[in-house]
Amino acid sequence: MPKDQPDLNLSPRVSDEIRKTTCYMCACRCGINVHLKDGKVAYIEGNRDHPVNKGVLCAKGSAGIMQHNAPSRLRAPMRRVGPRGSGEFEEISWDEALETAVSWMKPLRDTAPEKLAFFTGRDQSQSFTGLWAQHFGTPNFAAHGGFCSVNMATAGIYTMGGAFWEFGSPDWEQTKLFMIFGVAEDHDSNPIKMGIGRIKERGAKVIGVNPIRSGYNAVADEWVGITPGTDGLFILALVHELLKAGRIDLDYLARFTNAPVLVNGDPKSPEHGLFLRDDDGKPLVMDRATGKLTPFDRPGVKPDLAASHRKAGITHRTVMQLMVERYLQPEYAPEAVAERCGIEAHRIKRLAAELARVAFDEAIELDHSWTDFRGDTHDKMIGRPVSFHAMRGISAHSNGFQTCRALHMLQILLGAVETPGGMRFKPPYPKPSQAHPKPHGKVTPGAPLDGPHLGFVHGPDDLMLKEDGSPIRIDKAFTWENPMSAHGLMHMVISNAHAGDPYRIDTLFLYMANMSWNSSMNTRGVMEMLTDKTPDGDYVIPRIIYSDAYSSEMVAYADLILPDTTYLERHDCISLLDRPICEPDAAADAIRWPVVEPDRDVRGFQSVLCDLGARLGLPAFVNEDGSAKYKDYADYITNHQRKPGIGPLAGWRMGENGLTHGRGGPNEGQIDSYIANGGFFVAHVPDEAAYYKPWNSAYQDWAVEMGFYDTPQPYLFQLYVEPLRKFQLAAEGHGDRQPPDHLRERIKATLDPLPIWYAPLSDGREDPVEFPVHALTQRPMAMYHSWGSQNAWLRQIHGRNPLYLPTYWMEKLGLRDGDWVRVISSHGEITVPCAHMAALNKDTIWTWNAIGKRKGAWALDKHAPEATKGFLLNHLIHELLPPKGDGLRWANSDPVTGQAAWFDLRVRLEKSAAPEESQPAFAPQKSPVGKGPRELRWKSKS
Repeated sequence: MPKDQPDLNLSPRVSDEIRKTTCYMCACRCGINVHLKDGKVAYIEGNRDHPVNKGVLCAKGSAGIMQHNAPSRLRAPMRRVGPRGSGEFEEISWDEALETAVSWMKPLRDTAPEKLAFFTGRDQSQSFTGLWAQHFGTPNFAAHGGFCSVNMATAGIYTMGGAFWEFGSPDWEQTKLFMIFGVAEDHDSNPIKMGIGRIKERGAKVIGVNPIRSGYNAVADEWVGITPGTDGLFILALVHELLKAGRIDLDYLARFTNAPVLVNGDPKSPEHGLFLRDDDGKPLVMDRATGKLTPFDRPGVKPDLAASHRKAGITHRTVMQLMVERYLQPEYAPEAVAERCGIEAHRIKRLAAELARVAFDEAIELDHSWTDFRGDTHDKMIGRPVSFHAMRGISAHSNGFQTCRALHMLQILLGAVETPGGMRFKPPYPKPSQAHPKPHGKVTPGAPLDGPHLGFVHGPDDLMLKEDGSPIRIDKAFTWENPMSAHGLMHMVISNAHAGDPYRIDTLFLYMANMSWNSSMNTRGVMEMLTDKTPDGDYVIPRIIYSDAYSSEMVAYADLILPDTTYLERHDCISLLDRPICEPDAAADAIRWPVVEPDRDVRGFQSVLCDLGARLGLPAFVNEDGSAKYKDYADYITNHQRKPGIGPLAGWRMGENGLTHGRGGPNEGQIDSYIANGGFFVAHVPDEAAYYKPWNSAYQDWAVEMGFYDTPQPYLFQLYVEPLRKFQLAAEGHGDRQPPDHLRERIKATLDPLPIWYAPLSDGREDPVEFPVHALTQRPMAMYHSWGSQNAWLRQIHGRNPLYLPTYWMEKLGLRDGDWVRVISSHGEITVPCAHMAALNKDTIWTWNAIGKRKGAWALDKHAPEATKGFLLNHLIHELLPPKGDGLRWANSDPVTGQAAWFDLRVRLEKSAAPEESQPAFAPQKSPVGKGPRELRWKSKS
C-alpha cells in the first residue's frame, strides 16, 4: 500500500450504548438493537439473537429512527377549541386532561356503561385494553381485527384451532412446496422473506396465488393471477380433483379430524345435520375393529370414514361421505370454475396433481416416536411437505370466511397440518374454539361486564342479544347479522353510533385508529358523521377521546387528545395472553421498554389507562382501600395475574424454589431479566412434542406445564363446523331463539357447516357490466398502514401512489404512464394518476394502501406529494352494500364474521384530463403540531 494513503477507521463506533428492544414498525415484532449516542437514537439494527428475525431487519425497522423523531409527534394533551375536523386545539395539563376524561366517563359507568364505546387500532395489547373495558362495564370493545383479517383467524380456529401468521407458519426447513394466497408484504414480512430464502436454497417450489404479482408473488416460481373473490372456488376445484383421484390422507382424516363423525341425515329432524353424540356429549364414530359406536377419543378406537348408522329411524352418515358427495359435484370441476376464476382448467388440474405428488410421493418420515391422545404409540412422524400461507387478500371479502375454511380443508385433506413439512402451530396455539371464551355482554351499572367481550359462539344461545332481540353491542357483533364476529366490527361503530342503531352512545374512545381517513370505508361520509349535529346544535356523537402518538387525520375530529409515546419511549408487552412472537418450535414473548425518555409531555397509553382505571375505581385497577393498584403499565406487566400463576409475561416468574417459567407468581425483577436477555423470552418445545400438537400427549402435557391449558385439550380438526349448522337450523325454524325473517335465507345460504363458495355479496347489487373492474389495495413492504408515509426515509420509497392498470385496460383506454384516470364505483369516484403493470389479472386494478394524506395532517407540507398525488380507494367503498329494492341496506361485510369486505370493490374506468391534484381533495386541517422542517436532520456530539 502506498505510504501516502490515509489511515481510515473502517469500523467506527456509531454509539455509546446499545439497548435491545422490540420493533414496532409493523406487526412482525422483530428484535432490534438501538444504538444511542449522547442519549439519542443514532442507529437501529436487527438483533441476531432474536427468535423472530435473527438479525434481519427491513427498511421499516431501520427507519424507526425517523419514526421516533417524526415532526408529527404530538407534544402534550390537548382540548379542542375549534369545530370538529378543523384541527384547532389548545394544550392542557395531564391532570386537566385526565380529570376531563373521568368527568365524561364516570357518570356513564355509574348509570349506562354501554354508552362508552372503546375501540383500539393496531395496539398489540388487547388482553390489557380488553380487561380495562370489561371492568368499566361496557360491552362495546374490540380492536382492528374486524376490518383486517378476522375471517382468517376465525375460520382457522373453528376449523383447526389456529390459522396462519400469528397462529402458525410453514415448516420452513422441510417443506418442498409452498403455496401462498392473497399475501401482501406487510405482515410477518421478515420471517416469510427468510423462509422463502431457505426453501429456495433447497430447491423447493413457491406458488403465488394473487391477482397482483408483487412482493412475494414476484419471487414465486409460479404466479396464478386469480380473479379477486374467487379463491374459494379455485380451492374447491383443487379439492374436487384430489378427491376424484383419491389423493387424500385417509389415515390422517380418520385419526385426527371429524371426518368419521356421524351426522344426522333426516331433513325432518330438529337435529338434522348435528352430530350423533353419547350421553356425555361426545361425538360418536364407528370403530372399524368392533363395528360399534364409540366416542371419538376412546383408547384404541379405529374410526371408520365410510360408516353409517341407523338410530330411531334416522340414518347417520359420516362427515367424509358428505364431503365426497358435495365436492365431487360437477359444479366444482375445473372446467366449471375456470372462466370465473381466470385460471385455465388444465392448469387447475396440474396444480392439484402437483400438490398430491409432493404430499404423497415425496412424503417425509421422521424416526421420532410419539403417543397420541388415545394412547396409541407411533414409531414415526409422517410428513406431507406441502405448506400454505394466506392473509388479507382472501380474507377481506364477503365470502372470506368460507374461503379461508376451504383452504384449511385443503391442507387437512393432504394431511399437511402439524406434520413435518406442512403448516405448524405456534404456541400457545393450537387452541380449539371450545378452549376460547364465549362473548359476554351483560351490563350492570357500576360493575364490570360479566366476562370478556370477544370470543367464539357455538350456537344461537351465545349471541349478544337483548330480550327484545336487539343487539347488545353498538357494532352489532354476535348478532344474526354477523353471528361469529370474534373480533367485532370496528368499521361499523361510527356509522351505527351516528344512526343511533341500535342505540345512541355518549363517548367514543379510540386508540391509534385512523377512522376519519384510511381505516374507514366511506371516508367522506365518516368525516360528516363525526361532525354532524342535532337540531339543537350538539354533535350527534357527543364526545370523542382519542389517543395517538402522531398528528393523524383522526386527531382533528377528537374533543380530547391523550398523546401517546413512540415505541422507543414506553413499556409494551407482547404477551402469550395476546399476540406473542412465537415460532413453531418454541413459546416466546417479548417486551418494549423506554430505551430513551420522551422529550415531550406525553405518556404511554397503557399507563394512562392504568391511571384512568384507578381514578374511575375499576376493580382490576384499585386495591381494596381504593388506591391505585398499578403505578404504570410496567407495574401492571410485572404484578398482574390473569389467574393464579399466569401473568402477562411467561419468563422469569417466581416459583416455590426460585425463578421458573410459564406458571409462577410475580417477580419484581422480571422486566430487568427480559432486558438483560435482549427483550425476549423463549421456552423450546420438547423434541417429542414438535409435531402433531393437537393430539400429541407430550405437547399437551408441556402446554399444561407452561400454563396454556389447565388440563390437556386434545381435539379433532373440524372439517364440518357444527355450530354453523345450529344457526342454519334456527333459520329453518328450529329452536327457541329465531332470526328475523329477512335474514333466514342468507343464514341458510352462507353459514354452511362444510366450506362453500358464493359470489361476493356486492355482486348481487352491482351490475358487472357497468362495473367490470376489480379494485384492490396492497400494503407496501416499506410501509405499515398510515404510520410509514410520514417517515422521512420511507417517504422516499413511496411518496406517492399511482393506480396500477393491466395491459388490457391501458390499451383499451389509450393510457400511458402518468396519465390520469377517473375511477367510478356505485358509491363515489376518484381521479388519480395511473401506471402500467403487466403482471396483473386483466380485470384488476390496484394501488398501495394509505399513502394518500389529507393536507394539514402528519406535519406534512401542503404541497407534499402524499397530499397532492397520493390517494385512497376508501372514497369508493361504502360500509353498506348498495340498495337492492327491498328497503334494506346490508353491511358490506362477511355475513358470518362481519369482516369488512374491502376487496369486493367493483369500478369502471374513464380516461381523464389531468387535474391539479388527486380528487377528491378536502380542505386542509390545521396542524396542532405545525409543519415539519423541509429537511429532517440532527447530529450527535462526536
